[in-house]
Amino acid sequence: MAHFMHAAMEEAKKGIEARDGGPFGAVIVKEGKIIAAAHNEVIKSNDPTAHAEIMAIRKASSKLRHFSLEGCTLYVTGEPCPMCFSAIHWAHIDKVYYCNTKADAAKIGFDDSLITQIILGKQKDPVSFIHTPNQQCQALFTQWYEAPDKVPY
Repeated sequence: MAHFMHAAMEEAKKGIEARDGGPFGAVIVKEGKIIAAAHNEVIKSNDPTAHAEIMAIRKASSKLRHFSLEGCTLYVTGEPCPMCFSAIHWAHIDKVYYCNTKADAAKIGFDDSLITQIILGKQKDPVSFIHTPNQQCQALFTQWYEAPDKVPY
């Protein structure tokens, strides 16, 4: 386990030195082997979703040629934010090890507590979400649901 966390820390260090983003590194392990390593690339790519976990999930899924990472373990330098937490669940990753907590991240400017409070219904969402029902749009859901050759995920 220490070896894999060390690899995640090395990824974070690479990202810091390249000024790609925050101090976050991640590795995904399957059957005792690292199958993907990544670091935060938010600054490098101008992509607010380019967190280390997301980048590692993308690489692992590409390498395994499958959207499910069942049987995999994620090692990451920081406790996953709400977005990464969701992606980890969508990817079906079995286990996550992390070093620094959300409180540690907040102390250095990576505070996701507002998002957590919104999700928990304890804070009003500053973003307006407006439901606009549409039969043609609903038909797309029906089309996918009824397709005999769909691949559920």
